[in-house]
Amino acid sequence: MEPLASKIRPKTLEAFVGQERLVGKGKPLRIAIEGKHLFSFILWGPPGCGKTTLAKIYAQNLDAELYELSAVSAGKDDIKQIIGMSSWGKPKVLFLDEIHRFNKAQQDFLLPFVEKGTLTLIGATTENPSFEVISPLLSRCRVFVLNELTDEEMRTIVKRAGVSMDKEAEDWLIAMANGDARQAITMIENAEKFYKRITVETLKDTLQSKFLRYDKKGEEHYNTISAFIKSMRASQPDAALYYLARMIDAGEDPKFIARRMVIFASEDIGIMDPMALVVANEVFRAVEEIGLPECGINLGHGVVYLSLAKKDKGAYYAYEEALEDAKKFGNLPIPLKIRNAVTKLMKELDYGKGYEKYTKEDLLPEKLKGKRYYRP
Repeated sequence: MEPLASKIRPKTLEAFVGQERLVGKGKPLRIAIEGKHLFSFILWGPPGCGKTTLAKIYAQNLDAELYELSAVSAGKDDIKQIIGMSSWGKPKVLFLDEIHRFNKAQQDFLLPFVEKGTLTLIGATTENPSFEVISPLLSRCRVFVLNELTDEEMRTIVKRAGVSMDKEAEDWLIAMANGDARQAITMIENAEKFYKRITVETLKDTLQSKFLRYDKKGEEHYNTISAFIKSMRASQPDAALYYLARMIDAGEDPKFIARRMVIFASEDIGIMDPMALVVANEVFRAVEEIGLPECGINLGHGVVYLSLAKKDKGAYYAYEEALEDAKKFGNLPIPLKIRNAVTKLMKELDYGKGYEKYTKEDLLPEKLKGKRYYRP
C-alpha cells in the first residue's frame, strides 16, 4: 500500500511548497527545470524539506528515465545494473538518496559515469557535501542548499493530508516535526490507522517507533552521542560500546560517530597517548572506505582503544586559553627577532636580528610575556 507521504507528493513546481529562493519565479532550480537543462546536482538540506520531490519533478520535466537508489543499501552492482538498462533514448537520471553514506570507493566508481554523462546524478544529503562527497565528484555537481520548512509551509502540507484534526493537534504536530514534512505526514497516517482520530494524545503515541525515538535532529540523538563521549572519557569501554551499538542500530551515520572520535582523541587524550589520534583517524578512514555493516568492527576497535587510553586535556585547555587571548588582544606585535626578514628593508628594521633556534627567551608578544597556557 502506497504511503500517504507518497500519495500527496507534489508532481509540479506549482504544487511544491517551500524553497522559494530556489524554485520561485526566476530562481535557479525553476529555470533549470523549466528550461530542461540536463546537469548533475546535489540537494543539501534537512530531512523532509522536499529533496526527493524536487528530484522527481526535475526528471519528469526532462522526460528522463529516473532511477532511485538509497546509498544506505545500494552499491556498485546497482549502478552497473542501471548503466546496462535501456532508457529508449531518454537521459538516465540517478537519484541517490543519502549520498553521504556512499563510501569513497563507491563514489570513485560512480565518478566516470557522471563525467561522461552516462548518468545525470542528483544526490540528496543532510550532511555538508564538502565533507562527505569526494572533490572530483563534487566539482561536477552544482550544490543547492534547501532550508527547513517554516511553520506556515508545514501547515499547508499537513492540510493536504486531508485528515481532520483540531488546531491544538495541528500545532503540536507542526512543533514536534520541526520542519520535517515527511515525519509529520507519517505521524498523521499512523495515528489515523491505529487510533482512527487525530488528537495530541494519539499523535504522542506514534512516537513509540524506533525511527521517531531516534530522530537525527532530536533530543535522543544528542543524549546518545553525549553518553557515548562521556563513557569513553570515564574509561568505560563497555558503556561506550553499548552506546555505539545503539547509534548504529538506529541508523546514525557512522562518519558522524568517527568524526567525534577524532575530536575526542585530541581533546580528551591529547599528548598522554599521541597514538590515539592516529587510531581515530584510521578508524575514520576505514569507515569512509568500507562502510556499514563491516565498519562497525573498526568503530568498536577504536572505541575500546580510546576508552582505555590515559587522558590529558592540557593541550585542549591551552589552545582554548590562547584562542581567548588572541580574540581579546587582537594582533599584538610579534617580537622582531622571530619575524621573517624576506626583504632588505625588513633586515634594516631588525627583523630576525638576534634570532637563536634554541633560545629560552620568552617569544610571546610583550603584553603576554610570562603567560603560560599549557599546564599538563
